[in-house]
Amino acid sequence: MMETVPHRRYESGALPRLSYVIPVLNERESLKELHRRICAATERVGCQFEVLFVDDGSTDGSFDLIGELNRHDPRVRALRFGKNRGKSAALEAGFRAAMGEVIVTMDADLQDDPDEVPRMLEAMAEHGYDVVSGWKKERKDPFGKRFMSRIFNGVTGYFSGLRLHDFNCGFKAYRREVTDNLRVYGEMHRFLPVLAFWNGFQVGELVVRHHARRYGASHYGASRIVKGLFDFVTVMFLVKFGRRPLHLFGTVGLACLMAGTGVSLFFAAQWMMGYPMRLRPIMVGGWVLILIGIQFFSIGLLGEMLVRGQLENERQPVQDRVG
Repeated sequence: MMETVPHRRYESGALPRLSYVIPVLNERESLKELHRRICAATERVGCQFEVLFVDDGSTDGSFDLIGELNRHDPRVRALRFGKNRGKSAALEAGFRAAMGEVIVTMDADLQDDPDEVPRMLEAMAEHGYDVVSGWKKERKDPFGKRFMSRIFNGVTGYFSGLRLHDFNCGFKAYRREVTDNLRVYGEMHRFLPVLAFWNGFQVGELVVRHHARRYGASHYGASRIVKGLFDFVTVMFLVKFGRRPLHLFGTVGLACLMAGTGVSLFFAAQWMMGYPMRLRPIMVGGWVLILIGIQFFSIGLLGEMLVRGQLENERQPVQDRVG
């Protein structure tokens, strides 16, 4: 279940140009100062903006404090999940609810500096970037977290073809077209620049200031490494073979079939030459490879059928709309 802070129309009646989407998980102590810093930094730019907090199941009264901020500042909005669903789900909900032409994501723990946002907007305007990803060059985190992040960045950059120093940085700016074309789930928020890059958008990087955590505790855990690995494999598969699964499964299936058939033909030739036929482990292995090859082909064909069905649904005209 998801609750919302009631939206009050801006005094000018205009939609905001800039939307902040900020996941929140037990960050009550930092929210007032974060709101103050965002307002001070963005008002210097002189554009209409909104601050959209997504409360991801907080239990410390964060949502009540956001409601208080909303009563004093109509630019503050919020969504709330009844239980913790993760950062990706929070960002997805925020992207769908945000109204700005440019969407800035940042953490609520005051480690990201809102004063960097004007520089991000300048980089978008000057270089034509669709995504500007923050790079915490001087990172104020424990060594273990920085070490694992460096490995993750190296592996992701090597296999994705997008060279960024800090994929894990949650401080990013997106054009509306990017967030409208991406779907975020699992731990996919780490790979949003990769997904944008593979979808033809221009991705840039900007060095940003990073501050030490002042309140609360980090939500980073070792389990995120395993989850991130699984999601990276998912991203690689969806982007490269999501619309042609038979190319992947068919290739593996063909290799297994050729190997299994080769082994079977070898023993068949020996039998035709007069050698006694005896059951051998390698012979059984050949039969198993043939079965595995057939299964991979079947999986690939099923995948092609699912993709075709999805494409047919996308072509169906929309007859009913809500809102």
